[in-house]
Amino acid sequence: MSNNKYQLCMLLAAIMIPCTAYAQKKKSSQQGREKYEFMRNLPVYADSLIADLTYPLAWGHSDIKDFDQWKRVARQKVFDCMLTPPPAPADGYDVKVLYEEQRDGYRARKIEIRLSRYYTVPAYVLIPDGKGPFPAVNALHDHGAHLFIGKEKMIRPLACEDSTVIKDAEAWSAGYEGQFFGDYLAQNGYVVFSADAPMWGERGQKEGPQRDRYDMIAGNMMMYGIDLSAWMTYDDIAGTEYLAQMPEVDASRIGCTGWSMGAYRAWMLAALSDRIKVGASVCWMVTTDEQMGFKYSRTENGGFANCFPGLRRWLDYPHVASIACPKPMLFINGSQDKLFPVPGVEKAFRTMHDTWQSQGVGDKIETELWDMPHSCGKRSQQRVLDFFKKHL
Repeated sequence: MSNNKYQLCMLLAAIMIPCTAYAQKKKSSQQGREKYEFMRNLPVYADSLIADLTYPLAWGHSDIKDFDQWKRVARQKVFDCMLTPPPAPADGYDVKVLYEEQRDGYRARKIEIRLSRYYTVPAYVLIPDGKGPFPAVNALHDHGAHLFIGKEKMIRPLACEDSTVIKDAEAWSAGYEGQFFGDYLAQNGYVVFSADAPMWGERGQKEGPQRDRYDMIAGNMMMYGIDLSAWMTYDDIAGTEYLAQMPEVDASRIGCTGWSMGAYRAWMLAALSDRIKVGASVCWMVTTDEQMGFKYSRTENGGFANCFPGLRRWLDYPHVASIACPKPMLFINGSQDKLFPVPGVEKAFRTMHDTWQSQGVGDKIETELWDMPHSCGKRSQQRVLDFFKKHL
């Protein structure tokens, strides 16, 4: 090596060594500062925030003593916190049937329904063979941090779907012990409706489903004055209105059910829609004090998928669910479910029982804590079916 080349190499090394050391130091410093305000996705003062939540509009806390009046006021407060609703379609629910096939004892349709002036929504509908009208169920799909499919989690995909969708749905059905909940209900005589929620299935991202993008997009939607979780609930209400208009459906006998986020959607829908007569939720009920504190080693506390701005300053989860009273409601949670601490589940159950009992309908609410993880197997589906048979 010539002397000039040697000197050049030494010069480059002298430059690179401190640069590398600086980069390593910078990377290390990004691991955390000595002083901080957030940890485990929560503010360090989370317990103080929880202590300040008094839920002044909850039944029993509120100055309103007439239950029907309380329901109207509480429901309106929920709607206020849901921010701007999607504008209704100008000419009603325009529906296109995209595909239809016969299954064992029922017909399966894929439709596209206009639920808003802004968008159409893909959905599946199952209609039992025979003469209706039939009782009906809005089957609400889960979250699962899996956004590639939505309605296909509840109803077995139709033959018109891409093979990747069919394969993915079959794999996802393992959480339901291989049984599609919606098909199971249709086989037992119910019209079943299931639609994609915003960000799931055919309402997802052009770039493909990315779980971490949900929160970013939800935050961007708030810049328009829109709460993405609320639009999911608004769509559930509108989808139920369409279900009630179907000639095959007995509009006086409509229920709703779901697992996980679908369970949250079910009791929200039961609380906010008079069309729903019966609700059943599997694995989503808790109180905020247990869900949002540091008591448990957990990193998932909820997020944008079930967040209405400011609502916790007025009502906790079981208080909102209590707006459904005196409707028959079934709640099943798992004692091994790591998403919902048992003490919070039990507190929520007691709160709801107190509400139903205060109205003389304590027999209309059933809450059960099973020895199971976060799941919705065949036993859970059978329990929901039995509850619907009893009340629908």
